Amino acid sequence: MTNKFKKFRIGREGALLALIGLQASCTVLFLFDVVGDLLESQSGGALTLHLAVEITANIGLVLAIIVEAMLLRKMLSHQARTEKALSVASGALNEVMQGHFNSWGLTAAEADVAAFTIKGFSIAEIAQMRGSADGTVKSQLNAIYRKSGLGGRGQLVSLLIEDLLGAPLEPRAVQQEQT
Repeated sequence: MTNKFKKFRIGREGALLALIGLQASCTVLFLFDVVGDLLESQSGGALTLHLAVEITANIGLVLAIIVEAMLLRKMLSHQARTEKALSVASGALNEVMQGHFNSWGLTAAEADVAAFTIKGFSIAEIAQMRGSADGTVKSQLNAIYRKSGLGGRGQLVSLLIEDLLGAPLEPRAVQQEQT
């Protein structure tokens, strides 16, 4: 989705809030209509089927608003917890990365290249972002792999994931064979 259209994307929360607003407006309209019909019926008319349907619809709308408001509250609470967990995980990943970079003795430039590599950028993209040549980035990557003892991008990413999860990422069958 392009940036031009992202700003028009309402999301589930916005759509639910708009629906609640529409239902609240309808509820107010029905309420005035019901009150008007009740005043008419007190002046000699009987409680009609029409009035009973309007009262039932109004009660249904009020109940729907309550349920949707509770659902919206739950969604917003879940979103807040998810964003907090993502923030914690992001901070943890950064700490793990920096710890490895320091223990491997990477230079600041090598640490930047390693971080970009972990994020999935290509050599050409890293070179462009850093304002250097592709050959320089390749040389820095070779130094990173040599200092870390890793064989490439895949092992670098796997090492970080393994550290974050706190357990090896080997299949259980392989782990059992080793014991």
